[in-house]
Amino acid sequence: MSKSYVFEGKTSTEAIEKGLKELKVKKNDVDIKIIEEEKRTFFSILDRRTVKVELTIKEGVTPGKAEEKEVVKESKAKEVKEISNEDKEKVKSNVEEFIKDFISKLPENNFKYEITEEDGVIKVSLDGDNIGYLIGYRGEVLNSLQTILTNVASKNIKDKARVVIDISNYRGKREKDLNVLADKIAHTVVKQKKSITLEPMSAYERKIIHTRLQKNDKVKTYSIGEEPHRKVVVSLK
Repeated sequence: MSKSYVFEGKTSTEAIEKGLKELKVKKNDVDIKIIEEEKRTFFSILDRRTVKVELTIKEGVTPGKAEEKEVVKESKAKEVKEISNEDKEKVKSNVEEFIKDFISKLPENNFKYEITEEDGVIKVSLDGDNIGYLIGYRGEVLNSLQTILTNVASKNIKDKARVVIDISNYRGKREKDLNVLADKIAHTVVKQKKSITLEPMSAYERKIIHTRLQKNDKVKTYSIGEEPHRKVVVSLK
């Protein structure tokens, strides 16, 4: 007889991931049913949200026997076709036009910007006083701004432009912090002989973790979950 288990999470994805991890099975080894999801109202929008899911083990599957399926690492960069020199000039023009217009609409008027190119990537550096709100928590606003800028930059060109925007060297500082974190997590995994799942990160930040630990001969990394809740797992080799 098939056994069923109930798990809770802030989202259905989180609850399902928690169940799969505890049961040590893969997603196609279970039948999934959302059995309770709190309805959101205007007055409860700030309350803690709870979603319950029921995972039923399929016939012939034994919990704890599933092999760990490693997900393709973000460190294996996708091949990106480099745009032509003519399109690069269009991209720079699109980017500069957007940045000038964007800055003109901000409450402060002390911004400085620089647009450069490196290995086919258009880099935008923005600096000024009291502009932390353009970075946001863990770079959320900055990442959203980069997505918008990439779409604007790719206007009227054949291939998608590669654009990176940084504000007050946030990305450089964040990369250093993530490298330190990666080393500490790897040390803990080796010491405790247990896998550690990090908090959700953007693809850019996950790649930093993967790259930092890919040459470590004691641990391996892979990602689980779906965007924007995708996480890096560090485990023993």
